[in-house]
Amino acid sequence: MAEAEGGSSARAERIAGLDTSVAHPARVYDYWLGGKDNFAVDREAAERVLAVTPGLRFRVHANRAFLGRTTRYLAAEAGIRQFLDIGTGIPTGDNTHEVAQRAAPDARVVYVDNDPIVLLHAQALLRSTPQGATDYIQADLRDPGLILDRAAALLDFGQPVAVMLLGVLHLVSDSEDPWGIVARLMAVTPVGSYLTISHPAIDTHAAQATAQRVYNERVSTPQTLRTRDQVARFFTGLELVEPGLVQVHQWRPDPGDFAPEGVVSAHGGVARKASV
Repeated sequence: MAEAEGGSSARAERIAGLDTSVAHPARVYDYWLGGKDNFAVDREAAERVLAVTPGLRFRVHANRAFLGRTTRYLAAEAGIRQFLDIGTGIPTGDNTHEVAQRAAPDARVVYVDNDPIVLLHAQALLRSTPQGATDYIQADLRDPGLILDRAAALLDFGQPVAVMLLGVLHLVSDSEDPWGIVARLMAVTPVGSYLTISHPAIDTHAAQATAQRVYNERVSTPQTLRTRDQVARFFTGLELVEPGLVQVHQWRPDPGDFAPEGVVSAHGGVARKASV
């Protein structure tokens, strides 16, 4: 779709509900990651935010790397075999099922997103190992009941589940009670389940407030950046895994991982449900 109005773009425009006149968070994020599934309006919005936010490309790549490391931890070390990935975004390399099934071929993954363009690429999310399974649900995080009902077709909520909310909660405003939404999602999971969150921060860089304003002027869904304390509230009642709630590039970095001096990324953490 960066290939202007080419074949894949024409196919995308035939999807019901796809509005290419307004920038969309999933497509803007795809552009920041270096992807091609975006339109001119998305690229314009993305570039305007880049202009006022030094280091933003590092931050989005750091968030993607956080997804890989946390998923690997959950599958290889914590023994999780079920993943509910909400706010999937446009598929790229090392999606959740690829990382999880590399460590545990029998892992089952349900993806959730509300962007019709992600549906266009859903086949890339359904390439499971023979031992495992994947599914895709087109639904909105603001409707956790629907998500849980439909995810139960593949996931057994009597067994531990990893709920993955990476780079999505900032698209839910305070008035929509994102903390209540997360609590509802975790309430149906049993002891031994995990919650993984990454969330863009308002308190880590002076330019963040400006970036939030520029972004919100141009996208279909505005964002609400939050402080570390506000993000910590999502983990209420859960036990944070070491090193706790940190910048995502600081969460168990792999040997050789590069982080520019003084860099900030986003708040991120993994927590275990230890009691009901």
